[in-house]
Amino acid sequence: MFTNKMTQLLRIQYPIIQAPMAGGITTSKLVAEVSNHGALGMIGAGYMTPKQIRDQIREIRELTSNSFGINLFVPSEFEVEENDIEKANQLLKPIREQLHVKDKASIEIPNFNQVCQIFHEQIKVIIEEQVPVCSFTFGIPSREIIEAMKQHGIIVIGTATTVNEAIEIEKSGMDLVVVQGSEAGGHRGNFIDGHQESLVGLMSLIPQVADHVRIPVVSAGGIMDGRGLTASLCLGAQGVQMGTAFLTCIESGANEIHIKEILHSQEDQIVLTRSFSGKWARGVKNKFISDMQQFEDCLPPFPIQNTLTQGIRKAASSHKNRENMSLWSGQSPRLAKKQSVKALIQDVVAVLNKI
Repeated sequence: MFTNKMTQLLRIQYPIIQAPMAGGITTSKLVAEVSNHGALGMIGAGYMTPKQIRDQIREIRELTSNSFGINLFVPSEFEVEENDIEKANQLLKPIREQLHVKDKASIEIPNFNQVCQIFHEQIKVIIEEQVPVCSFTFGIPSREIIEAMKQHGIIVIGTATTVNEAIEIEKSGMDLVVVQGSEAGGHRGNFIDGHQESLVGLMSLIPQVADHVRIPVVSAGGIMDGRGLTASLCLGAQGVQMGTAFLTCIESGANEIHIKEILHSQEDQIVLTRSFSGKWARGVKNKFISDMQQFEDCLPPFPIQNTLTQGIRKAASSHKNRENMSLWSGQSPRLAKKQSVKALIQDVVAVLNKI
């Protein structure tokens, strides 16, 4: 039996968190299966409405009596510049035409106040539904939100890409910190340091964070098997958060094309881009990324660019068009397998018996 502060806080058998991947990947079946097999299943709720969140929480409770969690995006201020939106729309127009996506006269762009309102409504649902664990990405929520969650017995987790960010997460009163190395798939979680400054490799980041915070450190980025867990524990982490490894599992809600691309990709095909969402993210290189690369510096920020490309991503996914899909992946695609959640967890925890 493996026990440490992380497993005790999260009420799990093994020191493994399934990364909360937004956009439909974290189906109720995936989350429940992870929790049923001794790890922590997580809902990626960044893009979900409060009602969708409530419905999925209740659905998962029908499938597991074990602990599970949820993740939200912390809103950060952004400016809606009409000129930037017009330029981005011009760049996207030929791709929309190719995919037969109707060019709406005006795409409804949410403003910062609207994003904040939705965020607070999401928080309200999570507290009302008494979800055991809540993690945050892209920043630190207000002290009032953190205190309200802790008063209701919710374990709160932050995401950091540098030592400074991890220190601020601890100061805020959060219970654990996920340190996201530059190898990680999907969106970068940096919120203090710039894009370049936040690209610290995981094996360098873990021991430096572990030396500067007292709360449990969870490592994330390119971890696919027991070797990644062993290395993380040796360097001072108390557990791991794994995304891409669970994305290719049978229970995942990822598009089959997305799964196939990861299973057939090599590490040098996994690149960083902000073309899809306006925020830097790591995934499999395709034509959309290549064509938009030269314009990346002038694209609108997240969530504006994300809203502008939504129709393209949706159409590409339904038409199985890999060239215009956001194929998020960490840097270890050669280690990905199409297998059950049970098989993955059993393979990873087999190393714990040898420690």
